[in-house]
Amino acid sequence: MRALQLVDPGVLAVVDIPVPDIGPDEVLLKVGGAGLCHSDIHIRHLPVELFPLPLTLGHETAGTVVSVGSQVSGWTVGDNALVHLIWACGSCPACARGDDNVCESAGRMAQPPTPGLGPAGGMAEYMAVPARYLVSLGDLDPVTAAPLADAAMTPYHAVRNSTRALRPGSAAVVVGVGGLGHVAVQLIKTLTGARIIAVDVLADRLQAASAHGADIVLAADESTAAAILDATAGRGADAIFDFVGAQPTSDLAVETIAPDGIYQLVGIGGGAPRITAEPRLGQGWPYGASVRTSYGGTKADLIECVALARAGRLKIDVEPFPLTEGITAFDRLESGSINGRAVLVP
Repeated sequence: MRALQLVDPGVLAVVDIPVPDIGPDEVLLKVGGAGLCHSDIHIRHLPVELFPLPLTLGHETAGTVVSVGSQVSGWTVGDNALVHLIWACGSCPACARGDDNVCESAGRMAQPPTPGLGPAGGMAEYMAVPARYLVSLGDLDPVTAAPLADAAMTPYHAVRNSTRALRPGSAAVVVGVGGLGHVAVQLIKTLTGARIIAVDVLADRLQAASAHGADIVLAADESTAAAILDATAGRGADAIFDFVGAQPTSDLAVETIAPDGIYQLVGIGGGAPRITAEPRLGQGWPYGASVRTSYGGTKADLIECVALARAGRLKIDVEPFPLTEGITAFDRLESGSINGRAVLVP
């Protein structure tokens, strides 16, 4: 089969490798679509080998079951399925209470094994998957549904953990309305009564955010903080969802988060919000505000995202690429010329 692999640090290649064998608790998935994420860009450019190479990339995978292991129940050939990207142990206290995305087997790193970051991922024609990490897609198209695994689940988890701040009439800011951000706009619109302010550097992404339900769209520039404060009567945003995570966006959050607000720092752009232990005088980090990071989401989050998609309440903007053009898709995403989510189709 063909697969897109990281063959050396910084080097991608479409290669021919054997179709994987499956164990008794696994299924073989014929991949229908594999989403491409900014995390994959980071993996591409890691200067050292953190995972055994070559590594088949891809942690947003959907497809059709074509073979079932001898100990697998509940799945049959022909079923459409989505791969949960959190391959947690399933038995530790965190998993038992449903917090599998902070599985204790991962230690303080709090990043359970993830396909494409150790185990072979889904940017291939076939993928072997332990059956307990599958979620039924029903009648959803695997190509358009693949990004639900991360582009929907990750913002869903962040929004779900911010509901105390998202009361009717509150203000939510979404910074970066690309692959995850345009989904976050829809989730906030569907799940809360908050007004939504979308921020991005690209006009076409802001246009898409408006189409998906944003109430205000703002170009990211030196006037953005003042515009957010103006739109919130000077108090600031009750919740900020930062899908960029660079220093300018962290600075924006510090300047515009409301007292007792929640800053969800989702992007991994290296930003560091300046939070200092000093008197609060109406500038900088206010009293009561909190900052939170999270890795992906739980299997329950993913199941609920699939339910929203099946009900027509959630739509991911997708640009498909043949698997053989996967390197082009990586380059396009890195250049910022992908709106929504790139999906590789074998």
